[in-house]
Amino acid sequence: MKYSSQELKNVLVIDFLVEDRYKFWRHLVFLLFFFGLLYNASFWHMFAEDYQFYVLCYIYVCLLIMVYVNIYILVPLFFFKTRYITYLILLIILGVAGLKVIGYGFNHYFLQYRIVDAPKNNKGSLYEGVMMCIPIILTTTTVKLLQKWTKDNRRIVELSNLTLNMELNELRNQMNPHFLFNMLNNVKALIRTDPEKASTVIVKLSEFLRYQLYENGEEKTLLVSEIDFLSNFLNLEKIRRENFSFEIESTTDKRLLNSTFIPPNLFTSFVENAVKHSVDISGKPSWVKITVEIENQKLHFVCCNSQNPDFPISNRSYSGLGLANIRRRLELLYNDTHHLNITSTEKEYTIDLIIPI
Repeated sequence: MKYSSQELKNVLVIDFLVEDRYKFWRHLVFLLFFFGLLYNASFWHMFAEDYQFYVLCYIYVCLLIMVYVNIYILVPLFFFKTRYITYLILLIILGVAGLKVIGYGFNHYFLQYRIVDAPKNNKGSLYEGVMMCIPIILTTTTVKLLQKWTKDNRRIVELSNLTLNMELNELRNQMNPHFLFNMLNNVKALIRTDPEKASTVIVKLSEFLRYQLYENGEEKTLLVSEIDFLSNFLNLEKIRRENFSFEIESTTDKRLLNSTFIPPNLFTSFVENAVKHSVDISGKPSWVKITVEIENQKLHFVCCNSQNPDFPISNRSYSGLGLANIRRRLELLYNDTHHLNITSTEKEYTIDLIIPI
């Protein structure tokens, strides 16, 4: 993408204001600029020459504390969480408290060094320095808003792109002709030996494909729909493989399950890997067990599968593109509010995921 000179300047300015790599320089510029504003004020010249610098530094530090309390405590904890009235009240309290601290310092430490014949109604009074803090606070709050808006916008764009790529990869992996070819061959064989079972397979295959074609494109889907999809997927796999079993358990109230929405295909990559790597070429029984629970506004998903101790996890592709994508998708969807833990033993491999709902 090419930019004109003016557009390039605008991009560089925005990047300097919001990018973390410029954080040190951004703060340095702000500190120097703020100090320059106070230095050009005249209130600190109203004191004896030996104490002018101390007065300037005292005001500078007090106002800086107020500014940083606003941008790192009040704005993130109240303004960003739409608690505007609380934020405004606390900002006023912060301003009053700051003035009290500044007034206390002047009355008890610096008043005796004030030049006697300095005009008390001088334009460069103490309030000149304090009033400078108001536009500074407003400007820094605006910059914090710009930073949040830019980062959120980038996360939304990245999430949209990643979700699209994941959907395309999942459609290619799950609905590939080889999978359908195997299932249709199984149905063909079952029609001759067990027509009733063949009919069941066709129904489950139809439900499986319907979910992929229609519900997979939505932003949110019902948790029960996702569970039904995983059940159909595992049932189809059970028909294809001998000595394979699976369980999907939940003790959560069905009404809660039926009213909970999650992003579609959130668990599919985990279950695909569990199915793929539970295969035991020696013919021993293999299994997949899934548990879904909801408690305290948290969804707890556990997927555990058997694995052959003769084929250690390091030799398998558990860290492939599918899991890398789902890790990144979870990070973009839930930031640091989710918890993902992956453990492996000689006989079992477990995915433990907790997400907010």
